Formats: sequence, structure tokens, C-alpha cells
Amino acid sequence: MAIEAPISKFKKTNLKIYIIACVVLAIWCVYDAYFNEQFKQKHTDADGNPKGWLVVNKNAPPFLIGAAALLGVYLFTIRNKKLVANENELMFSDKEKIAYDSIQKIDKTYFDKKGFFIITYKDESDNQVKRKISDRKYENLGALLNHLVEKIS
Repeated sequence: MAIEAPISKFKKTNLKIYIIACVVLAIWCVYDAYFNEQFKQKHTDADGNPKGWLVVNKNAPPFLIGAAALLGVYLFTIRNKKLVANENELMFSDKEKIAYDSIQKIDKTYFDKKGFFIITYKDESDNQVKRKISDRKYENLGALLNHLVEKIS
């Protein structure tokens, strides 16, 4: 029986908030730079050249919209990502898997209070690696942690 831990609602919501913040800030910059006469007068020198914040407000919107677009693409790419614990391994993706026999230790000291646990395992080149898995990134970690502890015991 495979146990799945999808991307958390916390992470998705935060990305949506960042996207909205970038778009709102871009709109605000456009308003101040092109439509707000008081702002334009305040931030223009005697020769009529823009200075300080007016320059920033004229140049920032494309970068903010670009950042919002990149965050949107990232949100779209991770929307179906999940952590899967099957009978033989813990799968982060098709390329990244941790076999249960390579797991040396699971530190669940902070799981109840802070919502994360740390897996210590040996990778392919026999190096010891620690991986922190947090409820801020994945949901359903309680069932997944119980399954992992059961499998490595």
C-alpha cells in the first residue's frame, strides 16, 4: 500500500499570495509613474528629468510581472507533485528515490511541535545525507512517517 503526501496547501497559498503581491505592486508602480501627477512632480528635478522613485516605478513593472509569471509557472509545475512511500522506497520524484534499506535514522523529535522530521540515509556514492521533510511543503506526513518507521524497524 503506497502512502502519498501531496504538496501542501500552505505552499500553494503562499505562491498565490506572492503572485498577487507582484501584480498589485506592478499596478501601483504604473499608477505612480504615469498617472499620479503629484508623485511625478515630487520626483522630477528642475530640468524635468525623473529621479529616484519615479525611475524605479517606471522600470519595475516588467520585472514584477515577469516574477509573477515565473511564480505562476512554478506553481503550475508543482501542483501535482507528491511524496510517495511505497513498499520498497520513498519517492520524491521519478529520479529521486530513497530505498528503505539505505535509511539509517529518522529523527522525529520536532515533528509534533514544528512539523518536520529528518531522514538520514546513504546515497549512491555511500555518503551520509540528511533530508528534512516538512509539513510546510507536504501534507499527510503523519501517516507517511508512521509508514517509514514501520518499514525501517
